[in-house]
Amino acid sequence: MDGEPTSFLDRTISNLRDGWRAIAGSSYDLSTAMARPDLPDSDLETLRKQMLACLNNKGGEVSARAEAAKLGQVYLALDEKGRRRFLSVLAREFDTDPGQVDAAMDAVQIADDDNDRRDAEYLLKKALEAPRTKLLTQFNALPDGVKFLVDMRAELLRFSKEDQALKALERDLRGILVSWFDVDFLELRQISWDKTPATILEKLIAYEAVHAIKGWDDLKNRLDSDRRCFAFFHPRMPDEPLIFVEVALVNGIAGNVQELLDENAPLLMPDDADTAIFYSISNAQQGLAGISFGNFLIKRVVAELREEFVNLKTFSTLSPIPGFRKWLDGLFAAGDPKILLPTERKALKAATDKNTGLKGAVKDILTDPKWYNNEAVAEALRTPLMRLCARYLVEEKRREGRAADPVAHFHLSNGATVERINWLGDTSSNGIRQSAGMMVNYLYHLGKIEDNHEAYSARGKVSTSSSVRALLKG
Repeated sequence: MDGEPTSFLDRTISNLRDGWRAIAGSSYDLSTAMARPDLPDSDLETLRKQMLACLNNKGGEVSARAEAAKLGQVYLALDEKGRRRFLSVLAREFDTDPGQVDAAMDAVQIADDDNDRRDAEYLLKKALEAPRTKLLTQFNALPDGVKFLVDMRAELLRFSKEDQALKALERDLRGILVSWFDVDFLELRQISWDKTPATILEKLIAYEAVHAIKGWDDLKNRLDSDRRCFAFFHPRMPDEPLIFVEVALVNGIAGNVQELLDENAPLLMPDDADTAIFYSISNAQQGLAGISFGNFLIKRVVAELREEFVNLKTFSTLSPIPGFRKWLDGLFAAGDPKILLPTERKALKAATDKNTGLKGAVKDILTDPKWYNNEAVAEALRTPLMRLCARYLVEEKRREGRAADPVAHFHLSNGATVERINWLGDTSSNGIRQSAGMMVNYLYHLGKIEDNHEAYSARGKVSTSSSVRALLKG
C-alpha cells in the first residue's frame, strides 16, 4: 500500500465530488472554490446566499438536493482554513434567533390555560431549532451524505476545542448523528479474507487503532480459521465499518499480544478452543466519537460466537492500558517517597546500584525503550509496577467515579471484571511507551455482567479477581 498516489480516503472525497457534481448541475462553477480554497472574505457573501438557498427549499425536493450538492461541493473543495471559515459562517449566522427564543419563553410563562401553553411550548421548540440543523439534515438525501456529515463532525471536533460557536454546531451535528446511528439500525457483519471486498479490508488496515496491521499478510493471519473479526455497518454507509472487533479463539486466557499475533504460531482447530480473546476494538469513524455502540458490539459478537462454537466457555479481552505511563509520570513528578515499598527499593538498588527511589531509578530506567531486555532490572521492576498498575486500574478515578483509564472505563461500564494484569504482555514500542509493556485481561462472566455494570455505574465499584486484589495489598 505504501507509495500509492492517493489513499482510499482521497478516493472517497473524489467520488463524492463526482457524484454530487451530477446532482448540482452545471450552474455552479466549482473551479471558483477550488481556485480559492481558503475561502477569502470576497467569497463569503456567495457562500451565505448558497446556504440560504438550501434553507429556502424552493422548487421541491429535486431542487433542494441540487442546492445541498452545490454547497457540499464547495466544502469539499476547501482546504482546512477554508473549511473552518465555512463552518464558522454556518455556526454563527445560522444559529437560533435570541429574540425569537426570548419571546417564545415569555409566551410560555404567561400562557393562561393548557391549550395556550401547549401552543407556546411548540413555538418555543421551533424557536430552539437552529436553521443550520435543517441545512445539515439535507445532506442525508445525497449519495454518501451521511459519511460526509460524519467526516464533517470529525473536523468540527478538532476545530471546536477553543471556539464555543463551533462547539455548539458540533453538538447540533452530534444530536443528528445520534438519532441516525441508533444501534437498531446497525448491521453486524463478519469480516473474512475470502468474502469481504478488498476495499473494506483495506479500510481495516487503515483504521486499526490498537495493534497496527503491518500489511496484507498480517491481516490474512488475523482472519484465519482460528480468528474472527466482526464490524458494525450503517445502511447509509454500507462500505464503511463503524467499529470492529478482532477475536482469537484459543485455549486459556492469553497474556501476550505478540504471541497471540505471531504469524508462525500453529493453527488451532477453532472447534477445540475454550476461550475467545477480544484483543482489539477499534472505532473506525472519528466523526462518531462519543456515540457509543461498542458495548452492543461485544454482546452481539459473544452471542454469535456462542452459537458457532459450543465449546467456548470463557470470554475475555487482552487490552492495552493506554493511560498508565502518563499516570506513573505524574507520580514521578509528585516525588512521593512512599511509592516504593522497602523490599522493592532494596531489589531495585541491587539491580541498578541506585538508591534514589522511584523518581530517580525507575523513571531513568523507563526512558530506555529496551529496558525490559535487562533481566535483572526487569525482575526488580516487576513487583512495584504490577502493584501500581493494579492501583491505577482499580482505584484511580476521574469524575463521577469513572476509572481513570479510558479502556478500563469502557469494559467496566460493560460489566467486565479486572481479571489479570500481564507483565510484558506488549513489548511493541507503543506498548512500552504507553503502559510499560503491561496488558490486562477484562473477563466477561456472562452471569455477572449486569450486576457488575450496576455496581460500577451506580457506585464506581470495580469487580476484581483475587489475583488483582492480591497485587493491591502489596
